[in-house]
Amino acid sequence: MLLQVIADLRQRYAGNLQSGSVLGEAAERLGVRHNQEAEQALLTAFGDLFRSGYLAWGYNLSNPSPPFFHTTEAGRRVLQNLSRDPANPDGYLTHLDSITQMTPLARTYLAEAVSCYANDLPKAGAVMVGAAAECLVLELRDALVDRFAALGKPPPTKFGDWRIKTAVDAIYGLLLLHKRAIPGWDAVEGYWSAYLQQIRSARNDAGHPSSIDPVTIDTLHASLLIFPELARLAGALTAWASTAPL
Repeated sequence: MLLQVIADLRQRYAGNLQSGSVLGEAAERLGVRHNQEAEQALLTAFGDLFRSGYLAWGYNLSNPSPPFFHTTEAGRRVLQNLSRDPANPDGYLTHLDSITQMTPLARTYLAEAVSCYANDLPKAGAVMVGAAAECLVLELRDALVDRFAALGKPPPTKFGDWRIKTAVDAIYGLLLLHKRAIPGWDAVEGYWSAYLQQIRSARNDAGHPSSIDPVTIDTLHASLLIFPELARLAGALTAWASTAPL
């Protein structure tokens, strides 16, 4: 809500923003006037936008101090893609929840990755989104193993390999064998391996750095932007696995 109010008032007043006007408008829209606990929560959220680097005090050198403030370059990028961008963690996670149902474990890692992005911690975020992606893969593997057990068949040996890359390749090899039975196979073929590789490469670069700045904030941003589609595909494949004709 704060970001939306800032976007609206920034356009209305040509970028001349004041804390009182923004907080007052946000409080009215949220209906939290004269509720001290809610008003303090709003103040905390407003302060978080400064700590995240999206806002900075001052409008110009003639008005360099509070209550005047302005959006930074990072803040202006956020406002351009307000509803679903990882810079808006609540909006991003809400969008993700609207397209797929992640397990609590995977969602916890992903929520932490988004928090890292919002606080300019790209290497930590890359590790967390990589862990979230691996959760999706392992959940799909477990669903396939359960289906093999239900059919009285042994799963492929490499499914149990401790190396995630080996397990990923074994899963995709099995999916290829049954591609005619998988709904939306074109999306799986086009995106599944590519998205996993991008996210895993960023995670590996963060964990095994070869330079002083192995993962940039833009790399983490890219991983987070593709993650919802990866999660949607994983959810669809896991659902298919429960009745798959293996």
